[in-house]
Amino acid sequence: MPSAQLFEPLTLRSVTFRNRIGVSPMCQYSCVDGVVGDWHLVHLGSRAVGGAGLVMAEATAVTPEGRISPGDTGIWNDIQKEAWKKVAGFIAEQGAVPGIQLAHAGWKGSTSAPWKGGKAVAIADGGWRPVGVGDIPFTDGYPTPKAMTEVDIDRAFEAWHIAAIRAVDAGFQLIEIHAAHGYLLNSFLSPLTNHRTDPYGGSFENRVRFLLRVTKDLRATIPAGMPLFVRLSCVDWVDGGWTLEDSVRLSIQLKDLGVDLIDCSSGAISPSAKIPVGPGYQTAFAAAIRAQAKIPTAAVGMITEAHQADTILRTGQADMVFLAREMLRDPYWPSRSAKEIGVKTEGLFPLQYGRAW
Repeated sequence: MPSAQLFEPLTLRSVTFRNRIGVSPMCQYSCVDGVVGDWHLVHLGSRAVGGAGLVMAEATAVTPEGRISPGDTGIWNDIQKEAWKKVAGFIAEQGAVPGIQLAHAGWKGSTSAPWKGGKAVAIADGGWRPVGVGDIPFTDGYPTPKAMTEVDIDRAFEAWHIAAIRAVDAGFQLIEIHAAHGYLLNSFLSPLTNHRTDPYGGSFENRVRFLLRVTKDLRATIPAGMPLFVRLSCVDWVDGGWTLEDSVRLSIQLKDLGVDLIDCSSGAISPSAKIPVGPGYQTAFAAAIRAQAKIPTAAVGMITEAHQADTILRTGQADMVFLAREMLRDPYWPSRSAKEIGVKTEGLFPLQYGRAW
């Protein structure tokens, strides 16, 4: 077969990934007061041991009301920062790049974990009133948000700024801004949800203002050699919603602000969206943005096989592949895939595991 690209290193700014495999952010809903513990050390650490080039911590709230659920991770205080140090340090010790996704749930906040039904959590049960781009609930069973004022937007902006500083102090080597899946920044982007009449609503330029403001600030705040990623929902999958053309246009602006890679996901802004889920169903978004915006991209979504992942890279559709569910099934997917496609596994796993390979 042609030379495998999946296990070629990739350098962005001053960070080199040992291969093109990323562990996608996956919420675990397993914290108390946003503080990570043994679960996250083992969950994320085992994926680093398994050979991934990048291990991305899940959507981590920049404010208490920015959590999806009471069990979400956080980085809005120093207790949380100190807890993250052990996790980020262990990931790095295994040769993977520790990354963190900074997020704000917006109108999707104050809901229970999926295995508890995923619906609204009452204030009496530890919930809160979420804030959002408007005052309409995401769907039936979700809490009614408070529409953010411009002062609220300023406060959230400042929270992202401080969270980025804490993330650097915690030992993370990469930050991703979560602007996808219907959460706060994504809800400002989409015309389906943003009906504001102030400087943050209406035109395309106004709807992208919040994200661009956060991006510009984080690029100036974190070290110059530290990569900055943005996750986008590249399409809404709903007529009249955000389009791939919008994503290309936005990605050009993000590149100009110093973003190093676009993490290309889709959907989750509307419960009525009909998404044609299947192997590699979002890869075309990564390919289009890479080609038209001239920025590195990551493909994500139903990527499960080694040859499939390698083909995405060899054919120039993306620069990295991010895996989620498959990494839950098999933390050692990178090591197993290397053997499957005939790549030397040296350096992909600890010496203690050598006899297994």
